[in-house]
Amino acid sequence: MSDKQRIKEVLKNTEILLEPDDLISTDHATTLHYFVLSEPYYLEEFPEEGPETKVREGKITWEKPKLLTPDYMINMSGFSGEARKAMQMIARENPDLAGLLYKMNYRKQSISTFTIAREIAAAEAQIRDNISDDEQSLTVIIKGIDELWDVSLMKFIQSLMLKSAYKSQLPYYEDKGYLSTDEKGYSVVTRNLEGLPIAASEEIEKMFARVSSGTEDPAKLKQELDRWGVFNIYQDRFFDLFRED
Repeated sequence: MSDKQRIKEVLKNTEILLEPDDLISTDHATTLHYFVLSEPYYLEEFPEEGPETKVREGKITWEKPKLLTPDYMINMSGFSGEARKAMQMIARENPDLAGLLYKMNYRKQSISTFTIAREIAAAEAQIRDNISDDEQSLTVIIKGIDELWDVSLMKFIQSLMLKSAYKSQLPYYEDKGYLSTDEKGYSVVTRNLEGLPIAASEEIEKMFARVSSGTEDPAKLKQELDRWGVFNIYQDRFFDLFRED
């Protein structure tokens, strides 16, 4: 089975067992607590070793919302090659729909893996019992596939970000001129002549100003330009920042 077929199979069989009540906040950072449950791959050959459920637990933090595109997300670190391919496949269906996303900081260090000697349904119930009322509003439990568990996580992340975007961010972005409507009535990202989203070009201008005033690390500006794939457009201005008069 090819990688693409495997990813499609995982996306198809991903199941959200517990969905968080809250969406991503529009005015401050949001941290999601996740559990991805799967049957260990070795039980296919050695079923007598079971029942067992592999659990990946971790946290994902979104900064204050920011308009992004799939290419930008793909250039961010933290996910496996398969998860990045899954993002590309999802984004291809409607590039600008998938572009209504949020800046994401994926904290690898928060991931822990452990095994519960019970079947998935029983393991889910055990995890639910240990979630406090305060935590439940931003906790998700996902049933995925062991070897490609973060593909399942990626599918949920895409869904959560799009729900959050459509509920609260679309009106804001439209008012700012960052979004327009295409002939089918869908919201699309407004871009400048270089093909860069207006929201991104405005943010880059702010970063140039901060670097010039000494309040921003030039490396962060360079990273932002690389992620958008526009360093060649801005390179003269970037190097001018370091030239002495």
